Amino acid sequence: MQKLLFNDRESVRCRAIFIGEKLDLRALEQTDYLAREPLMVSAGQQGCAVLFDYGAIVMFDIDPIEEVSFLAHLKPLTVNEFDNPETEEAILNLTAGGVGQATNGVIYVQDFSTSCLQIVADVLAKSAVLAHYELGTAAVFDRLEPVASELQTSTNGNRWGKELLRQLGSTLAIQHKIVGRVEIIDKPELLWDLPEFDRLHRRLEDEYEIQERHTTLERKLQLISTTAETVIELLQHKTSLRVEWYVVALIVVEIVLSLIDLFLKVT
Repeated sequence: MQKLLFNDRESVRCRAIFIGEKLDLRALEQTDYLAREPLMVSAGQQGCAVLFDYGAIVMFDIDPIEEVSFLAHLKPLTVNEFDNPETEEAILNLTAGGVGQATNGVIYVQDFSTSCLQIVADVLAKSAVLAHYELGTAAVFDRLEPVASELQTSTNGNRWGKELLRQLGSTLAIQHKIVGRVEIIDKPELLWDLPEFDRLHRRLEDEYEIQERHTTLERKLQLISTTAETVIELLQHKTSLRVEWYVVALIVVEIVLSLIDLFLKVT
């Protein structure tokens, strides 16, 4: 059953924060909550928050002091907290028409029901998550740039083997998180029960370019993976060739020694 919140308000401030790699919500699920899947709880004096187990929180009508207190309360439940978490902010305005439009950080909604806020939270949380991993992917590109530069001018790329493996591992970790844990491109389960919110969700996804950003991120990650794997294979091939030459050299040495031994016996 949907609940209406902020009955005396025409607009509500909201803020999404991607605070860590995971949130353990089991304890909160045993307390009083406003809604489930995703979990929504009261926060601050009059506000509320939607929490996602992949580490994102979206707060509604919570002032900065209340936010600090609320985040401190969640700290023990946060796994691998980020030092500089990505955020996404917006103002929700009630409107009779144009539902789902977002301009200059203002989102227009038909009501402040728990379901409506959960839909908004889903998109804002995913936008913050994408921003985090977009920065992470850019950092991987920066670390790979000196590798590419040296490989252009030198055939000696052996010392970069470990670095390439590290960056390949970082790339695979990002892919696992955005696909397996966050499920960026999947519709929230709430829409299966409340299809009337599908239009709102689709319009917000378009406004925040969720699908496009996810596709771009996937392409960059695939490029990093392919590049790293190709270079690693080349390095392994060079190592294999070097071993083959060592074997040939040993055989030649053995033949020479045998000939010398034979020559000494004859003489």
